[in-house]
Amino acid sequence: MEQIDMSKEYSEEFDKLRKNRVEMSFYKYGPARKNFGTGNVQAIPTMELCVKKYQETGNREYLLDAANYLMFEYMYPQHPKANFHATSSEESAGIVGISVNEMERFKNDSI
Repeated sequence: MEQIDMSKEYSEEFDKLRKNRVEMSFYKYGPARKNFGTGNVQAIPTMELCVKKYQETGNREYLLDAANYLMFEYMYPQHPKANFHATSSEESAGIVGISVNEMERFKNDSI
């Protein structure tokens, strides 16, 4: 089995840059608990704006912003059915495309 190189699977830089932006936003917009906890700012629609800007410009800073808005939704959920439970593979939302492991299984099943 292949050994995991976490530097290829997870970005510490992403977390660092994301966290820096949260700190700057605190001073620019005020505390997250007040903005998102009160519903004054809607995290999911704002995240969608960031993804759209990334798609238009390619500027990866918008991905950091989008991730922060997802984090704020996690911390201060606005969804009426918000909950957390670990899901099984059968409950997965799925992916768009095909993973390398799925390709290998398909290739081996076709032989």
